[in-house]
Amino acid sequence: MTRIRFAVIALLFVGFVWGAAFVLMKDAIEQQPYMDFLATRFTVAALAMIVLRPRISLSFAKGDIGFGALIGSVLALGYITQTIGLEATTAAMSGFLTGLYVILTPLLAWLVLKQKISLKIALGAILAAVGLGILSGAAESVEFQIGQLWLIACAVMYAVHILLLGKYGQGRDSYRFAMLQIASVAIVTWAFALADGYQAPPNASVWFAILFTALLSTVFAFWVQTWAQTILEASRVALLITSEVVFTAIIAVWVGQEPATTAMVIGGAVMLIAMLLVEWPTKSKASRYQERLEF
Repeated sequence: MTRIRFAVIALLFVGFVWGAAFVLMKDAIEQQPYMDFLATRFTVAALAMIVLRPRISLSFAKGDIGFGALIGSVLALGYITQTIGLEATTAAMSGFLTGLYVILTPLLAWLVLKQKISLKIALGAILAAVGLGILSGAAESVEFQIGQLWLIACAVMYAVHILLLGKYGQGRDSYRFAMLQIASVAIVTWAFALADGYQAPPNASVWFAILFTALLSTVFAFWVQTWAQTILEASRVALLITSEVVFTAIIAVWVGQEPATTAMVIGGAVMLIAMLLVEWPTKSKASRYQERLEF
């Protein structure tokens, strides 16, 4: 098996892991408060990264801690809003709406940084809006609709995270900088968790979800993505990990967590097409905004 083919398979596995994480978290946060879950998850992830590569993790360069804390705080807001939305909606909906960051990133770069926007990004945004409309039209309750708003806020936070990472993450050690961001997420979520009294994971199934999301969805997935980007162009990496939204829906239906409705199939398919349209590799140089660190 060639290194390129192995990298493709590894990235598809990362997409599967992230998809499974949505489903596992959906059940876990029904048993443990979401802030407590996030605090535990990201503490485990940060400690694991330090234990695996202590010399790199703790050899800070000038600006690492400050910028890592800033970007990590934005990432924390992304995870918090995502988890609130997941609590109110479904795993499949969370996967589709979180994936909107693919389209929102270049849109924000256009609005804030005055960068040019391509035709395919404009078409992708229109398609995403249509898909979102189909999914929203099938909303079961006001709480479900509010959950969608939280998830859109999450996608905005992830897009801002990409822009900040592109501006302040250049020239820094990617492993150490990722660890600092993960540690920042842990600190922010611990502040909220302790405010109303921390509750430990109540059983083995919640601990399994924590270890799965901390070690596989965070540490392992980051390592694979970083390695794969030394072999494949960034746009192709981004395209492959977009499989996350498909795996989320398939796994959620497969385990019986939610039914496969017409709105999910059609709306989700339209949103996936929008994401693929924006991410599809071209002959031009890959955008630096495709290189977001997924956790």
